[in-house]
Amino acid sequence: MKRIMITGALGQIGSELVGKLRETYGNDNVLATDIRPTTDESGPFNVLDVTDAQKMHDLAKEFEADTMMHMAALLSATAEEKPLLAWNLNMGGLVNALETSRELGMQFFTPSSIGAFGPSTPKKNTPQDTLQRPTTMYGVNKVSGELLCDYYFQKFGVDTRGVRFPGLVSYVAQPGGGTTDYAVDIYYQAILKKKYTSYIGQGTYMDMMYMPDALQSIVDLMEADPAKLEHRNAFNVTAMSFEPEEIAASIRNHIPEFELAYDVDPERQAIADSWPDNIDASAAKNEWGFQAKYDLDAMTADMLEKLKQKLQQA
Repeated sequence: MKRIMITGALGQIGSELVGKLRETYGNDNVLATDIRPTTDESGPFNVLDVTDAQKMHDLAKEFEADTMMHMAALLSATAEEKPLLAWNLNMGGLVNALETSRELGMQFFTPSSIGAFGPSTPKKNTPQDTLQRPTTMYGVNKVSGELLCDYYFQKFGVDTRGVRFPGLVSYVAQPGGGTTDYAVDIYYQAILKKKYTSYIGQGTYMDMMYMPDALQSIVDLMEADPAKLEHRNAFNVTAMSFEPEEIAASIRNHIPEFELAYDVDPERQAIADSWPDNIDASAAKNEWGFQAKYDLDAMTADMLEKLKQKLQQA
């Protein structure tokens, strides 16, 4: 990777990925794009609607990009509220990004998700290759995207790569409509109110990862030797699996008076119940050396420290 174009650069992952890549490859070598403008002037930026195939192609060609990182998408809970919009944006944008990469000979990355699994998928130690019959529009989009990326590699030779992200926890981006976003908001409320009401029920385990590990996994996969990539797309990656009571216990190590209550949202709970409890990331470890650094307690300590600084500055 030398010249990188990112779509959805102001989203949950993109907003931090831009900084990571500019730090690694140089500010001028990372073109950030999003459907809305930004005041960030750390590097080149263009407004882009990913459903506009011609503009996407023109921007990538003008920038002389050799890598496309397609991050633009509607997340799980939002996609259930607006399923047709989710299909048109998530799949239409992906096709346009793949076509641009094919036409310009670019390396390609897009993330999948544990949302690509469904209630019939094995919930414990979910394998890399397994039954995928999701029951959400977001999940249908992600499975379709995984297959489409495989197709573009096999049919056209596009160097497509991707991971299946679990829930991502970050102190930078605000919760953005994902089912796992309770694991972000709980830290904000722990500092602001010393209490939190969870919309995800007690005992509901989901895989999670701290954003620094997620960003590093993208760089590591894109820099990996392609000859070693048996799967190429949709690698299972994870760092930890926990339920609300466990994250609350971790927070109480720092804020002993923290209280956790429940007001379960049936729709988001149903989505969470359809996902695995924990997944097997051995393919990513074996094929390109994936390794997460943060466990729950290390993430909690860093999240609370960083959020306190952020909220004091606000």
